[in-house]
Amino acid sequence: MRKLVDKLALEKILTREEFKMLLASGDDYLHERARAAREETFGNKIYLRGLIEVTNHCQNDCYYCGLRLSNAGAQRYRLTKEHILDCCAEGHALGFRTFVLQGGEDPYFTDEILVDIIRGIKTEYPDCAITLSFGERSYESFSRLYEVGADRYLLRQETSDDEHYAMLHPSGMALSTRQQCLQDLKKIGYQVGCGFMIGSPGQTLDHIVDDLLFIKALDPAMVGVGPFIPHSSTPFAGEKQGELRLTLNTLAILRLMKPNLLLPATTALGTIENTGREMGVMAGANVIMPNLSPTDARKNYLLYDNKICPGESVQLYLEQLKERMCNLGCEVVVSRGDYVEI
Repeated sequence: MRKLVDKLALEKILTREEFKMLLASGDDYLHERARAAREETFGNKIYLRGLIEVTNHCQNDCYYCGLRLSNAGAQRYRLTKEHILDCCAEGHALGFRTFVLQGGEDPYFTDEILVDIIRGIKTEYPDCAITLSFGERSYESFSRLYEVGADRYLLRQETSDDEHYAMLHPSGMALSTRQQCLQDLKKIGYQVGCGFMIGSPGQTLDHIVDDLLFIKALDPAMVGVGPFIPHSSTPFAGEKQGELRLTLNTLAILRLMKPNLLLPATTALGTIENTGREMGVMAGANVIMPNLSPTDARKNYLLYDNKICPGESVQLYLEQLKERMCNLGCEVVVSRGDYVEI
């Protein structure tokens, strides 16, 4: 198994069967090599992104998501520009230099509204990067938001297999559309993030390999990978959650495939295991996204059940996070943490 890890670290690619062997591995050498690759590229730096959950309205009805249109029990909300700027003010004072504006595919947030918000943030905080995550939009929309200051865009493909995609989404949604959006975002000039769930219903190791190969071809700046966690108001309520070890192995493989990748230790990872984020960092992750949203929004932005929700004090949470990262030999840094080609 160690020979496979060394081969991946050297060649950045494996055969399908070799990838599957590493995904199923219980050898901690995989994680050790991933940490070494991260440290060689980034030192001991861990980058922060301030997450602002702008809206939990969504026009889609994805079978795995608690924000789905059919969830009549969801307590819907939308943050105003003033709310968002208040979140940015708190975050900037605490040292955040990237703000991630995330939401469902909410038709209310037109280009005009988002342009106004982006301009407002860039005017107040010109030293900060803005990441958007609002799902699929047109090429013209992506271009307009980029032109007024958006720096990055996150759009998970969730799977790279058409049949599996159809198991996770209603008719009318197509994997090809999502993949085209990712290509559009790269062409426009965004730092692009993609990603997928580990353990989504119907997923096999072959599906994960398909995603690894898709990511290899796309060459994104960031990949978000976390375990599937069911939500009680979705068709997948009774499905089991994704496996911790498989999630960590996938993170480690991604780090070895692309050493300069911006790779988050996700909230979902911290939800299925108390020290999940630390374990993610020890498997090669180098980004953490603390939640800057107002307390009520945090409680209602529920993609899945039992989501960890820090208390009202972001400052206290940040102090605890810095201590936890220090215990791992890592340093939380005040930086935009932009993607750098190597």
